[in-house]
Amino acid sequence: MRLLHRMAGAAVAPAVLCAWLCAVLWSAPAAAAETVRVGVLKFGTVNWELSTIQRHGLDAQHGFALDVLELAGDQATKVALQAGEVDVIVSDWLWVSRQRTEGKRYTFVPFSSALGSLMVPADSPIHSLADLKGRKVAVAGGPLDKSWLLLRGLTQRRHGFDPAVASEPVFGAPPLLTQKAEVGEVDAVLNYWHYSARLEAKGFRRIIGANDAAMALGAEGPISAIGYVFDEDWAARNVEAMRGFVAASRDAKELLRHSDAEWEVLREMTGAKDDATLATLRERFREGIPVRPLSEEMADTAKVYDLLAELGGERLVGQSRTMAPGTFWPVLVDGF
Repeated sequence: MRLLHRMAGAAVAPAVLCAWLCAVLWSAPAAAAETVRVGVLKFGTVNWELSTIQRHGLDAQHGFALDVLELAGDQATKVALQAGEVDVIVSDWLWVSRQRTEGKRYTFVPFSSALGSLMVPADSPIHSLADLKGRKVAVAGGPLDKSWLLLRGLTQRRHGFDPAVASEPVFGAPPLLTQKAEVGEVDAVLNYWHYSARLEAKGFRRIIGANDAAMALGAEGPISAIGYVFDEDWAARNVEAMRGFVAASRDAKELLRHSDAEWEVLREMTGAKDDATLATLRERFREGIPVRPLSEEMADTAKVYDLLAELGGERLVGQSRTMAPGTFWPVLVDGF
């Protein structure tokens, strides 16, 4: 400041003074962007979106810095979130609602409505849920997997039997169950959406998707299977960074929705071995991009939650038979 006074007192030319001030301002360090740390599974499909955000600099455009941390498994991501090692993970609203019921303030922003599908070989005699009676059905995710519970609920309503009892369910890891389906060791397989897409590219038939089952059971449209999960109090302290993250996520989805060239860049990351597999993964991912008004999706999610609470009981949802308030991020609900 004293230097400024001396320069002014010395009758420095206005143009020189302006140039000097501009140089000082441009050389001053910019405020560091807030970092959003996202914990992901190494081979999770969310990486396709996060990679797109980073490749196009969408985080910088929306005023934050994206830091992606690869973790070993789904439980590891939840532990990392609870320990404060990451800010955001990917999980489902069932887990969020249960945590809120137990006093934790996690909340949810929809990421994808892509859910698993029941797949059978092209020449299979199975053509509907009615044909599952007595069949060996491979199920990823365990007996409390929401896709399995939805298919059980619809089969009971439409055909009067529970495939958990009248069929022979086999539970296991998704890659293993895919192999069993390919070599004919099981009659049908209910797997996560990207594994189902890979089978579809190899000629397997799709009997029904879990979102189709949800709509047959009362939902008005597709609901998000998974979303970005974070602590509501952390988001309140970093609201602009979290708003920016949601906006960057939307922009990345638009790129992936409309540009096939983006998928060529992601080919290696998807693990697609051929064009048919890449095309099927691309189309099924696009189908899962949420497009419904959030109010409608929340209403349908609450309906499906009630159904799952009835089918899965306390082991699935804990003490609450209804979805906990605040499960969807209130800032998003109130208007982004």
